[in-house]
Amino acid sequence: MSNSEEARIQKNRLNLTPLSPKMLQQLHEIELAAIAKYYGTADELESALGFLRIGLQIGWKPLALIHSRKTFRKYEQILGINAREFFPEETAASERSMGYTIAKKLSNFWKVVSGDIKIDNRRELSSN
Repeated sequence: MSNSEEARIQKNRLNLTPLSPKMLQQLHEIELAAIAKYYGTADELESALGFLRIGLQIGWKPLALIHSRKTFRKYEQILGINAREFFPEETAASERSMGYTIAKKLSNFWKVVSGDIKIDNRRELSSN
């Protein structure tokens, strides 16, 4: 790994939110409950668990751009959470969401979420 790659990764790590033991326990309980009660295709459960973990790191607003409203609600239901209450709105790592970075510069975030304003690569995370 090159020095520039190591520096990039280190910068990204510094923008991640360390989780307290209490939050880790809460995540563990949410995960166990979701796994225990879930029935359906395993890939949806797996994706919902990823939604849970990444939501804490990038916030619910970038997640709203990554997922359709239907998928967003489906993952909330699988996990038994309200994402807007459980996750921060945004975090230091939110800047890696290309769509969110562009949407913040526009006048109406919700028009981007609804698809009224199109943003190419809105689901991409930058290498920053």
